[in-house]
Amino acid sequence: MITGELKSKIDKIWNDFWTGGISNPMMVIEQFTYLIFLKQLDDKQLKEEKKANLMGLPISKPIYTEAQKPLRFSSFKNQDPEVMFELFTSPKKELDDVTAFSFMKTIGEKGGVFSQYMQGAMFMIPNARLLDKVIQQIDTLPLDNRDTKGDLYEYMLGKIAEAGTNGQFRTPRHIIKMMVAMTKPTQQDVICDPSCGTAGFLVAAGEYVYDNHQDWFNDADFRTHFKENMFNGLEFDPTMLRIGSMNLQLHGIESPQLTGVDSLSNANQIENKYSLILANPPFKGSLDYDDVENSLLKVTKTKKTELLFLSLMLRMMKLGGRAAVIVPDGVLFGSSKAHKSIREELVKNQKLEAVISMPSGVFKPYAGVSTAILFFTKTNSGGTDKVWFYDMKADGLSLDDKRNLLVDEVDFNACFTDYDKYANDASFTTKCDIPKILQEAEQLLNATTPVERPDRTSQSFLVPLQEIQDNDWDLSINRYKEIVYEKIAYDAPKTILADIKALDKARADAMLNLENMMR
Repeated sequence: MITGELKSKIDKIWNDFWTGGISNPMMVIEQFTYLIFLKQLDDKQLKEEKKANLMGLPISKPIYTEAQKPLRFSSFKNQDPEVMFELFTSPKKELDDVTAFSFMKTIGEKGGVFSQYMQGAMFMIPNARLLDKVIQQIDTLPLDNRDTKGDLYEYMLGKIAEAGTNGQFRTPRHIIKMMVAMTKPTQQDVICDPSCGTAGFLVAAGEYVYDNHQDWFNDADFRTHFKENMFNGLEFDPTMLRIGSMNLQLHGIESPQLTGVDSLSNANQIENKYSLILANPPFKGSLDYDDVENSLLKVTKTKKTELLFLSLMLRMMKLGGRAAVIVPDGVLFGSSKAHKSIREELVKNQKLEAVISMPSGVFKPYAGVSTAILFFTKTNSGGTDKVWFYDMKADGLSLDDKRNLLVDEVDFNACFTDYDKYANDASFTTKCDIPKILQEAEQLLNATTPVERPDRTSQSFLVPLQEIQDNDWDLSINRYKEIVYEKIAYDAPKTILADIKALDKARADAMLNLENMMR
């Protein structure tokens, strides 16, 4: 968990960027990321140098040559600010005509996956003073600990949403954690987010494995799988690829498979590859038919991205693969042919397991859209029996633009693992439904024997396949939820009129008494 001291350091860096002339939140994250990466490169070579010295051997594949020493973080951090700034902006012949910044574009595989996406990156820090301030503060950050460095980067990313800019790139972290906990990634899973952004879903899946299955890492094959094959993402925005790859590296996922491609285009031909998809794909987008890969249109002929992404996921999943996907409410009840066809596909031809309806404030302050989470398995042969619906009322944070935490932070973090404890605490569940959802998911989604939830007035209930079919494949919770209205008794009209007359008389008498007192 990130400490208050560390938060203060990040806040200071953010404010320094802001006052130094960089006010775009995405640009702040970019420049912060580049400098973090430079420190990571230097730290990596320092470790190799120590190891080589102990063994009395030279480093086999150094990142920096001896002549490039001035470009290393440990070297330029001690320089005068103006000298440091020149190292970042003015290539010198004796330094192989590269700057400390452009060096990152030349290192290839030695720099890990992040370096692959450096083409097009630009150094935007405007002056020596700001560069020096940020460098000195980054030098104090605890980047040698996986948990801490991952948390601090996530905290920095969280400021994107706080700033109200580019918030579409960030799904609330606790919602992601809930989705990952419900899908329970396995040792063999190949996980993908086809619109990965800052890679929040992939990071959370990696953390779930670290926290719950340390024993898996005793297996050398799994360690290789974890580092190189387990985590996959598609993203067309180069900035997001750089930020996402750095986010994964800082969380211990060294070589994720990130691809710079428009997922819905003909350039993406991936099919039958992934066993688990976790995603919050773009809403409210619209494409021309010519821009969409043909196989997606065969499932649902539409221009709407939220429907096309569901079709895409079914194509990219292995048989037996699972998916947890955030969709806008319109997907659940839309009356167009395309809306109905994708719902029919999920319910009739695949296995739709759950619909979690979330309150509209979850994505505030930058969006008030109502959303739901769909959980389904690819079968190509049906399998839907009963669909679990859950009416989520609270997510632990206020549903206004401030999104303040309503429960104790320690309890909030603990409820994802110790959910049975918190699910039975009424004072907690009135403010946060997450432990109840996780408890219900354990009982319903992983049940070996049939479970009944007949009470449609509660937050959690089951709806049989036939009823969904009879309702034109409608998946909106209000279609099936029963609302109990409290009967209110009113007095008879004559009694009400008599009460009004009595009040009028009392008012008239009071006015008369007041007038008599003033004479």
